[in-house]
Amino acid sequence: EFLSDPRVVELPRWVWLPVLHGIVLRLRPRYAARAYARIWGEEGSPLLTHSEHQAARLTERLAGEGVKVVLGMRYGQPSIRSALEALRAAGVGRLLVLPLFPQYSAVTTASVFDAVARTLRSWRRLPEVRMPMGYHDDPGYISAVAHAIRMAFEAYGVPDRLLFSFHGLPRDAVERGDPYGDQCQATARLVADSMGLEPDRWQVAFQSRVGPRAWLAPYTLETLTAWARAGVRSVQVVCPGFAADCLETLEEIDIRYREAFLEAGGEDFHYIPALNDSPQHIEVLWQLVARHGRGWLDAAPGESTA
Repeated sequence: EFLSDPRVVELPRWVWLPVLHGIVLRLRPRYAARAYARIWGEEGSPLLTHSEHQAARLTERLAGEGVKVVLGMRYGQPSIRSALEALRAAGVGRLLVLPLFPQYSAVTTASVFDAVARTLRSWRRLPEVRMPMGYHDDPGYISAVAHAIRMAFEAYGVPDRLLFSFHGLPRDAVERGDPYGDQCQATARLVADSMGLEPDRWQVAFQSRVGPRAWLAPYTLETLTAWARAGVRSVQVVCPGFAADCLETLEEIDIRYREAFLEAGGEDFHYIPALNDSPQHIEVLWQLVARHGRGWLDAAPGESTA
């Protein structure tokens, strides 16, 4: 489903689908299964577990507001369609869709919009709909990320370097107007400025590159190994673009990239967990709901939802 999304792979269908079904889907599942096996928890998928906890904590935070919180995953289950159908069955008349992608990209946020629209176009009676397009510079979000970094500094000491690692994006997507790269840089700069970090102590890099095309650079893996070879002994990595820990943070960063940094000569590596269902993150989400649901939260119970 993910690799079939035209927002994700922007190639003509007649070019991409034979490659997807003839090559990629024959090889990638074996690799993905091994990677997931390294991070699978007692409750199953970390991403799903953290997302369910977020929804539960947000429900608690919104108690008494007449808001029904339902989780929908862009890929996998519970799906966006199933979430929307549950809301329709509950008689919801106002719909606030909150994509948990702080930095906007057509690959992520716009794909959520597409999925919502595909479901709603079959409904006879539509709800009022609102959907924020991101929150990369939201003061509460910036404060929450900075708090997580400060907690890591207190626990492990201030590292030689702090790396802000964001999911990568093909360079040509940015050249066509996607603001994602600029928003990633802005998030990191705002966090660093709020903490008073010196410019030579932190950097932005991009991970999870797939295929031979040029992606946003510099790349996280190359940055970490270059630092180690240059004498940087301690690093901490934070991934502000991920609202919940998942394969890309727990396996790619905290296992594979950790090993690469240490093998290249580094001595101390710490991954700073995603905001997940921390009190600071739930407060950020509550503030987003309050802001974008303004005028709805005092509506009759059952008519408003996030």
